[in-house]
Amino acid sequence: MPAKSQAQQKAAGAALAAKRGEIRKSDLKGASRSMEESMTEKELEELATTRRKGKPDHVSRS
Repeated sequence: MPAKSQAQQKAAGAALAAKRGEIRKSDLKGASRSMEESMTEKELEELATTRRKGKPDHVSRS
């Protein structure tokens, strides 16, 4: 499933880095923390590798 916004893609990238041990899990905040806990490395990689071009900065929750 591709990321729907640049913010989601960035959060997935941070969560993926923590899951791989590149950064500390305690450095994560908000969405990236919950993504790291609830998603597999493969799912995070799929979101994180989504191209940002043409994506909105944020998507409303509705």
